[in-house]
Amino acid sequence: MTTSQATSRTTPQENRSTHGPRMNLWKLAPAVYQGMSAFQGAASKELDPVIGELVKIRASQINKCAFCLDMHLTDARKMGESQLRLDLIAAWEESPGLFTEKEQAALALTEAITLLTDGFVPDEVYRRAAEHFDETELAHLIAQIIAINAWNRFQVTTRAVPASLKNADEE
Repeated sequence: MTTSQATSRTTPQENRSTHGPRMNLWKLAPAVYQGMSAFQGAASKELDPVIGELVKIRASQINKCAFCLDMHLTDARKMGESQLRLDLIAAWEESPGLFTEKEQAALALTEAITLLTDGFVPDEVYRRAAEHFDETELAHLIAQIIAINAWNRFQVTTRAVPASLKNADEE
């Protein structure tokens, strides 16, 4: 590490003071939170919870949402997800045998929907997901991906502080 790299690093506490939370949107707009929670609950039905967490983690990585990453990595660990899979989810295509074909299809669809600015969701990606999910599951998978993208945008915009960082202050 160079001297400039060492001096450019900040502690979580220092970073929050210059990049801290902007507002508590959920307190100011509780009906929005209730609506998002209802949408999230509906999206989660008919979807394997492991796939749901993988999707939430991958979208949150792409969207750089520390709040959601902290939450969903914690939830995945509580569900028994292996650290190796969590470590390599960002490189799932380069991790042969680590993710099932169904999980890979869900992750590919997650990336396509999350990165809409790169173009439309490709037919090949959609067909791949449709091969592994029945129509009801696929509808819920799409809704789950859209829900986590919405949560990410709320949390990133308001600069929500991840629970683990809040807890670090209390230690």
